[in-house]
Amino acid sequence: MSKSIAIIGSGFSALSAACYLAKNGNTVTVFEKNETIGGRANQLKKEGFTFDIGPSWYWMPDVFENFFNDFSKSASDFYQLDKLNPAYKVFFSDETVTIGNHMDNICEEFERIEPGSSVPLKSFILKAQTNYNIAINKIVLKPGVSPFELVTKDTITRVDQFFGTISSQVRKKFKNPKLISILEFPVLFLGAKPNKTPSFYNFMNFADFGLGTWHPKGGMYEIVKGMKNLAQNLNVEIRTNSNVTKIIVENKIVTSIVVNEIIMKYDIVVSGADYHHSETLLDKPYRQYSEAFWDKKTFAPSSLLFYVGFDKKIKNVNHHNLFFDTNFEKHAQEIYDNPKWPDDPLFYANFPSVTDETMAPQGKEAGFFLIPIAPGIIDTKEYREHYFEKIINRFEKITHQKVKNSIIFKESFCINDFIEKYNSYKGNAYGMANTLSQTAFLRPKLKSKKVNNLYFTGQLTVPGPGVPPALISGKLVAELIKKHHSN
Repeated sequence: MSKSIAIIGSGFSALSAACYLAKNGNTVTVFEKNETIGGRANQLKKEGFTFDIGPSWYWMPDVFENFFNDFSKSASDFYQLDKLNPAYKVFFSDETVTIGNHMDNICEEFERIEPGSSVPLKSFILKAQTNYNIAINKIVLKPGVSPFELVTKDTITRVDQFFGTISSQVRKKFKNPKLISILEFPVLFLGAKPNKTPSFYNFMNFADFGLGTWHPKGGMYEIVKGMKNLAQNLNVEIRTNSNVTKIIVENKIVTSIVVNEIIMKYDIVVSGADYHHSETLLDKPYRQYSEAFWDKKTFAPSSLLFYVGFDKKIKNVNHHNLFFDTNFEKHAQEIYDNPKWPDDPLFYANFPSVTDETMAPQGKEAGFFLIPIAPGIIDTKEYREHYFEKIINRFEKITHQKVKNSIIFKESFCINDFIEKYNSYKGNAYGMANTLSQTAFLRPKLKSKKVNNLYFTGQLTVPGPGVPPALISGKLVAELIKKHHSN
């Protein structure tokens, strides 16, 4: 029987859930408090420049394709996808490492830096590929209800990989600190330090080197537009400027939500908004997790972001660029161990107009700079300006060019904005980290333990942070709802 379902938020997980729930015959309405949909995957357009405000890396193309295939569609029905070559550049203080679009190119680059290193690299990536197939086709498709979900023939034979760490695994095989940094980098997408992330998660290295880095023409927001198109074709109603301020529960059952001060009745409610914020919409007896619970959890970093329009083309850069010219471990400590503004942060620079002419006016460049920072630290205009000067000076020095005088405009986004726009807990950018104690069934639940018809989806629940996991999270919650409410 068709149910009326309200979905709070319109990020990737919420849109994914909306599509699956509508496909299952339900009447679905999405409520987004902001003017535009997409949640953290938003877009800035200014003076002919286009910036992805949120995610900018397109990894795991198979997960996107699987999502659209579930609706008898393909990603190519909604956007043009191009594989980047090279995938990205990594700038160290004394040299630049280029990660190509094929394992052969990457092996050559590893050999250049550390002779003989291509042999352990090939075996490392082969192992990572096996783990990727197990993770993506089996483990992440489990709803995180029971620890027994992880007990399979595949995982039992790899149990040591859940207790060892990425850092120890990489350091056994490689000695060059640059190669170690490059191989440890992908787990930052999981939101934790490499020495706190189970070595099984080396499947992210296969996502990087094996599957490559891609770009949807026009930017990552094209995926949001494609999902909106799909949802509306499935008769999902999407309402923007619709702020949900209360989830009303009677006798352990959601009866209605309050949207822009209007009470609206629904059979089921799914929140794709920040999990911690979503629980504050409930009366205290119906909240599953205390403030102390959230405060003890390891959260993925927040970010200080800058969106810059340049009046000329920028030299010596690729689409994606990592600046590892300072101490990786020290910066990680300043995010996780001793949260503070970092002394000399690593940073990331994205120039999408290097490969996509639609992202900036002709002869100009769109630049997006990101500094990972600890969530919950003080965010001021002065800190933002100080750190922009810090990284732009380093950028000029490392890439051998002057760019400051070519800036047409600069917009920033940081902790205060994550809180104001997305109700993000402590202003985190990427959700809850995937450490061993925060993996699978140990993460906050998709289904409320206290309210029978209340569900959650997104990067603070199963399977974890990142865009591909968010798509899967939406599918998992839709399957749970089908299981519990089909009669």
